[in-house]
Amino acid sequence: MDVRQLIYFLAVVETMNFGRAAEQLYIAQPSLSQAIGTLERELGVPLFHRVGRGIVLSDAGAQLIEPARQVVRDLEAARDAARSARGLQRGRVELIAMPSPGMEPLSTLIRNFTAAHPSMTVTADAAFTPDEVVQAVKAGRSELGLLGAASPPHTGGLRVLPIEDQPLVLISPPEDEAPSTPTVAREALAGARLIVSKRGSLMRGLVDDVLASGVEAQIVVEVEHRTSILPMVLAGVGHAVMPSSWTPLAQRSGARVRRIEPAVLLRIALVFRPGSLTPAAHAFVGCVERYVSDQETAGPAER
Repeated sequence: MDVRQLIYFLAVVETMNFGRAAEQLYIAQPSLSQAIGTLERELGVPLFHRVGRGIVLSDAGAQLIEPARQVVRDLEAARDAARSARGLQRGRVELIAMPSPGMEPLSTLIRNFTAAHPSMTVTADAAFTPDEVVQAVKAGRSELGLLGAASPPHTGGLRVLPIEDQPLVLISPPEDEAPSTPTVAREALAGARLIVSKRGSLMRGLVDDVLASGVEAQIVVEVEHRTSILPMVLAGVGHAVMPSSWTPLAQRSGARVRRIEPAVLLRIALVFRPGSLTPAAHAFVGCVERYVSDQETAGPAER
């Protein structure tokens, strides 16, 4: 077994199609099929089952994904270290983030990290639930995960680095005629037309609680992608409950933002596998730790 075979194997896993995997790898499909066949013979087990004209992962193949990703990542880390005689001059940080923490603090973290390591690259994949983030990190698809949840997530052995708490806010269209106050009570949502995400998020949970309490608000739009919510608010479709990470962008765009009382907090954290980080990921964790320290030093009044 060699690293090339593992890279080929992961390409097939990514596409679940030998033809598309061969195109991504810039090799002929017969060469790819031969390499996978050789790997299967060396291991003594099939990695894929051929079903008609398609393929599915075997149990052995599913078990190989995580260690294969780790081997390839370790090789990349070794290459980065060898290329850089003076520290982190080259490399890649692989992370996965949910939408709201992907606005902030991720933007600030990436700004700080790339300022300190200008030759580094950050790749950020998307997830929509804390469990998706945790599973991606556990499976090795990403080294680092940025998530937001109402309470600490069940991480099953991952290290959790708390970053900050984001209160939920009400984002309203620019032409909204409600009183200009910094906060709004949940009861004040009576009669409001609301844009919400699918069930399962903290923001949707607050809206559902408000409706269940007897407040007569109306859900006018339910969207899958939260990035669609702010444009709809700006278009006057309705109001939206979102974490405070959306505040700067919303205000720059002309929307009104008020904190909802009593407060509900989205707890932002970084998760990762302890003891197996590449130098690039380790440096990014250090950047997050400095961010947390700076936030604690600044205090609530200066944030």
